[in-house]
Amino acid sequence: MTESLRHNGEYEHANPYQGPHQHASSPVNPEWPPPPAQPPAQPEQPEQPHGRRPARRRGPAALLVAVAIVAAAVGGGTAFGIQELTGSDTVASSSTSTNVVASSQKGTVSGVAKAVSPSIVEISATSNAGSSTGSGVIITGDGEIITNNHVVSGASSVKVTTNDGKQYTAEVVGTDSKKDLALIKLENASGLTAATLGDSDGVGVGDQVVAIGSPEGLTGTVTSGIVSALDRDVTVSTDEGQQQQQQRQGGQWPFEFGGQQFNGDTGSSTTTYKAIQTDASLNPGNSGGALIDMNGNIIGINSAMYSATESSASAGSVGLGFAIPVNTVKADLPGLRAGASD
Repeated sequence: MTESLRHNGEYEHANPYQGPHQHASSPVNPEWPPPPAQPPAQPEQPEQPHGRRPARRRGPAALLVAVAIVAAAVGGGTAFGIQELTGSDTVASSSTSTNVVASSQKGTVSGVAKAVSPSIVEISATSNAGSSTGSGVIITGDGEIITNNHVVSGASSVKVTTNDGKQYTAEVVGTDSKKDLALIKLENASGLTAATLGDSDGVGVGDQVVAIGSPEGLTGTVTSGIVSALDRDVTVSTDEGQQQQQQRQGGQWPFEFGGQQFNGDTGSSTTTYKAIQTDASLNPGNSGGALIDMNGNIIGINSAMYSATESSASAGSVGLGFAIPVNTVKADLPGLRAGASD
């Protein structure tokens, strides 16, 4: 606003003891008190009842402060509001940390699990080489799901089971083997609970995280831990034949780190990406599931785990898991939606 207001007290006060025509030589009654140096004091306000303060006049500054507070409160919920108001095909994305978890359960693993589990699915993919089981993250209410490329690579059919037990058929929309990402879309789905994609650039070492997925077909399994390291150079296979061989053998997803291969042979065709390392327990079947911060935002897509053995029968988590940062996912999403395939 460009309005200006006069402050209280900015008024001229006439001298009641000297008229406009009074001269210095005029007789003065000695009983009259001398004129005051300051304008007369304002009369005292009547005493307010106990516990109540006299109301103050609120000027423009007070109004601006109030507006700023309201704007901040609205801004904190912007990302979640977009998800609710703009339709089922809009990805809820936050450049800051939006609190998806209920206030009464903020910062708890149970609160994160309750808020995000409806957005995590189990994926069963079938190909000529056999079948594989992985996980995925719902990103729109009409059934767009992000997962790993190696979960659905070469699949002739894809089935999805949601957290409430409903089953859907899905089609592969786009794949990116270089980032080990894929986008699938459920048929005839609506009203699903979409996850909120957070900001992986704001993740720090030591931050608490939660992982949700379907290890060994155990749908909706929740584990927790911390971010152990950032920007790990993880190398994975981009060869479809190699991926199908791993599916047939039932082994963990093979990857390289520090020049060494883990969980099997990655083959000759590989790609490297920067990963978030976590000690949250990951097992075969967690691939494509979510790594989540304590506010309920997706910060990564779980993609690889270290196992001390190549046999799936005796494999288990040793606290070395890796996730694709969610900012990589968001940057790749337009290409996946356009049907990318490489």
